[in-house]
Amino acid sequence: MPPTRDQPDQPPAAVNPTAGAGVDERTGGAFAAAVRVVSGLTLVSRFAGLARETLVARVLGDSAIGSAFAAAFLIPNLFRRLFGEGALSAAFIPEYVRLLRDDPPQASRLASAVLATLGVVTLGLVALAEIVLGAVLLAGTPSDDARTSIALTMVMLPLMPMVCGTAILGGMLQAHGRYAPPAAAPIILNLFMIAACLVSFLVPDAGRAWTAHAVAWGAVASGVAQLAWSLAALRGRTRWTTRLAGVRPAARTVLTRFMPVVVGMGALQLSTLGDALIAMWPTWIGPTMFGRPVPLDGASNIILSTASRFYQFPLGVFGIAVATAVFPLLARAAHDGPNFASVLHRGLRVAMFIGLPASVGLVLVADDLTNVLLAGGEHAFSREGVARATAVLIGFAPAVWAYSLNNVLTRAFYARGDTATPMRVSIAVVVLNVGLNLALIWPLREAGLAWATTIGACVQFAALAWLCSRHLGIDAVDPGVLRGFLGIAASTAAMAAAVLTAKALLPSPEGWWDHVIGAGVSVAVGGAVFAAAAIALKRPEITWLTQRGPAGGVGAVMAEG
Repeated sequence: MPPTRDQPDQPPAAVNPTAGAGVDERTGGAFAAAVRVVSGLTLVSRFAGLARETLVARVLGDSAIGSAFAAAFLIPNLFRRLFGEGALSAAFIPEYVRLLRDDPPQASRLASAVLATLGVVTLGLVALAEIVLGAVLLAGTPSDDARTSIALTMVMLPLMPMVCGTAILGGMLQAHGRYAPPAAAPIILNLFMIAACLVSFLVPDAGRAWTAHAVAWGAVASGVAQLAWSLAALRGRTRWTTRLAGVRPAARTVLTRFMPVVVGMGALQLSTLGDALIAMWPTWIGPTMFGRPVPLDGASNIILSTASRFYQFPLGVFGIAVATAVFPLLARAAHDGPNFASVLHRGLRVAMFIGLPASVGLVLVADDLTNVLLAGGEHAFSREGVARATAVLIGFAPAVWAYSLNNVLTRAFYARGDTATPMRVSIAVVVLNVGLNLALIWPLREAGLAWATTIGACVQFAALAWLCSRHLGIDAVDPGVLRGFLGIAASTAAMAAAVLTAKALLPSPEGWWDHVIGAGVSVAVGGAVFAAAAIALKRPEITWLTQRGPAGGVGAVMAEG
C-alpha cells in the first residue's frame, strides 16, 4: 500500500513476541480501564436489552406481527451501524483525535460540521422514505401483515437520525476519554421499550398490533432522551459553532476515508437487510422463491431476530467493548509501530479470551437458554418456535470469537487510515453470505441464515489477519498471539468438559424450571472452571483486564497523546 499522510512510509513494526507485553504501562492501563468501563456499563445495558428482547418476544410472540416489528426496528439500527457507529465514526474519530491533540478549536469545528451534515442527510432520508411508504399504503398492499409492517416502519424511521447522532456524540466522548456516558446511553432505549412492553400486561384488551405500535413509539421517545443525554455529557468539552473556517482539509480527510468504509459497511448492512428480506419473504413477497415453496413463514423473522440478540449479548458486552476501547488507543499509536502492534495484539488476545468460551458456552446452553427466555406462561413462543430459535442460536454462536476479533482487526486498519482493505473484504464476504443464505435456507430454514453468517465471519477473520501483514506490516497472529490463543482454547476445553459432565448428571428437562436449573448450573460450572483453568495456566489476559489505569484515567492518557 502506498504511503499516505496518515500512514508514513516506514518499515514493518517491530513486534514483541510476547504479543501484548510490549504495551507501555500507561497505554496498557488505559486500555484495561476503558474495557472495564465499557464492559461494565454495557453489561448493565445488555442485561436490560436481554430483558427488552425477551419481553418483546413474549408480548408479540412468534407471529407475523412480531416479525413485522423486528423488521421495522432493524431499519434505524442499520443506519446507526452504518453512519453512527460504522463508516462515519471510523472516518471521523481518528481525525478528531488528531485535532484534539494539535488544534482543539478546529476539532470543535469539524465536529459541528460532521454532526450538522449527518443531521441533514438522515432527516432527508427519513422524509423520502416516509413519502414512499405512505404512497405504498395509499396504493394498497397485498396483505394485512404487509400493511402492519409498513406502518410500524413509518413509526420507527424518525429514530434513525437520533440514534446516528447519538453514536457520533458517543465517539466524541470516547475521544475525550469519557467512556461511561456513551456506554450507558443504550440503557435509556431499553428502559423506554421495557416500559412500553408492560402495556400488554397492564391493559387487558391490548392486542399484539396495538402493543407493537406502543413499543415502537417508546423506542422513538428513547431516541430523544439518548440524544439529550449525550449532548449533556459533552458540555464543556466541545464548542458547537456555525463558523467552519479552515475546517475543509480535515473534512476532506474524513470524507475521503468515509467513502470506502460506507461502501464496505454498506455492503454488510445490505447483507443484514438481505437476511431480513429472506426471513420476511412470505410476508413481503409471497409463498414461493425461484418457483419453489419458500421454507419459511410469518414467524421466521422474529425467530431470527430474537435468537440473534442472544448471541449478541456476550459480543456486545465484551467483544465490541474491547474494540471500542482499543480504537482510540490504536489511533493515538498509529505512527508508533511497536506500540501499535502491541496494542493490537493485546486487543486480539483479550477479545479471544472472552469470545471463544462465549462461543462454546452458548452452543452448550442454547436449548436451556431459549426455553427459559421464550417458553412458559401465557406470553410465550410456541414449542415449535422455541425449537427453531434454539437451532438459529446454535447457528450464530460458534463464531462469537470471530465477530469479536473482526471488530478489533477492522479498527486497526481504520486507525492507520486504510479504509479500502476492510471494504474489499466486506464486499467479498457479503457475496459469500448471499450465496450461502440461498443454499442453506432450504435444508435448515432460518437457521441457514445464521450458519451463513457464522461461516462468513470466520472467512472474514482469516482474510483480515492475512491482509494485516501485507498492508499494515504487522503479523496479526504472530507466535505470541498464537500461543495465547492455544492457551485460551485449553481453558475453554476444560470448561466444555465440565459443562457436558454437569449436564449429563442432571435429569432430562421436562418443564420450565428444569431448564432454569440446567442453564444456571451450566453457567456457574462453566464460568468457574474456565476461570480456574485460566488462573492455573497463568493467562496474562486476566492481568490485562484488571490492570489499573494511570492517574487521571483514560482521559489523561488520551489527552497526553
